[in-house]
Amino acid sequence: MAESDSVAKQVQADAEVCASYLKALGDANRLQIMRALRSSPLTVTDLSLLLESEMANVSHHLRVLFHAGLVTTQRDGKFIYYQIHRDIVRRKTVSSALDLGCCRIEMQA
Repeated sequence: MAESDSVAKQVQADAEVCASYLKALGDANRLQIMRALRSSPLTVTDLSLLLESEMANVSHHLRVLFHAGLVTTQRDGKFIYYQIHRDIVRRKTVSSALDLGCCRIEMQA
């Protein structure tokens, strides 16, 4: 009985993590950011120019993605570069998929 309770708790925890990923990705701007980050790490300024969006908006969306564990940061001097978390992205020859553990999202070019 205790083993089934442990399995049930793990299934619930996995579902909650997956739901937080999907919630963070449930915005068109954040999906665009994830698509842009597939090629290389970028700064808020880079993403703002690329997406033609205000830096404050891009920064907000990056914060949501960061807190969900979808992106990581790396500081280089005064610049902070954002990149897709290495455990989530799986490189293929043509496309890149986000492997969330519970599901996989194919990102088209």
